[in-house]
Amino acid sequence: MNNSYSSEISDDYDEYPEVTQDDLDRAVFRSGLRPATSDKQKITLLLDAALIEYFKAEAGEADYQKLINDTLRWAIEHKNLGSSTESGDSESEI
Repeated sequence: MNNSYSSEISDDYDEYPEVTQDDLDRAVFRSGLRPATSDKQKITLLLDAALIEYFKAEAGEADYQKLINDTLRWAIEHKNLGSSTESGDSESEI
């Protein structure tokens, strides 16, 4: 088999310099192309499949998770958290 297309394997160390704590302190952490915001917290949340489908459809090409966040923020600002939690009914139709 002809390996003329392959690069030579080197035992030399990586060409990249060592990353120091100073480098990490100056780093800007990003989520995608945007700087990561410090006011957000990553969580795992189980939602009904119908809710996810609804928000994805509403968001279209936009970020459906942002739409969920904005909707929850609006509900809090308008104190519109629903009476279903007060009555003990945790399941509802969309």
